[in-house]
Amino acid sequence: MTIESVRQQVQPLNSGFHANQGVFYKLNDQLRKAQSVFEKTGGLHAAGLFDEKGELLIIREDIGRHNAVDKVIGHALLADLVPLEQHILMVSGRASFEIVQKALFARIPIIAAVSAASTLAVDLAEEGNLTLIGFMRGQSMAVYSCPERVHRE
Repeated sequence: MTIESVRQQVQPLNSGFHANQGVFYKLNDQLRKAQSVFEKTGGLHAAGLFDEKGELLIIREDIGRHNAVDKVIGHALLADLVPLEQHILMVSGRASFEIVQKALFARIPIIAAVSAASTLAVDLAEEGNLTLIGFMRGQSMAVYSCPERVHRE
């Protein structure tokens, strides 16, 4: 799928959702503590869905980070939570074009990733009015797009 095909299938986000900067600094630790299989194997990715206060609502693990995201969104769909316009998606690896695409379709306004975002992911996030954060570690992060959703405390 291309940015053009996503553009034709889904409207840009217009959510007024935002979160305080301090919330983001807690996400990685919460996600890591909830990774029960990773603790045993050290070889799985995780995706977590958080509310605006940084409470972990759903976590899923998988060998592939895209699959972990699919599992989170699928669980949210089955729980009748979609659209997810008031939520944050955290991923344990890089933020790819495909992860941003999935978030746009589920209407998730913010993605935070432990590692970098690809150029295509940043382009699609900007196009879709989605806040994309990378290098989410400790008290630092890189906000690639739509920084207005991250409020300084």
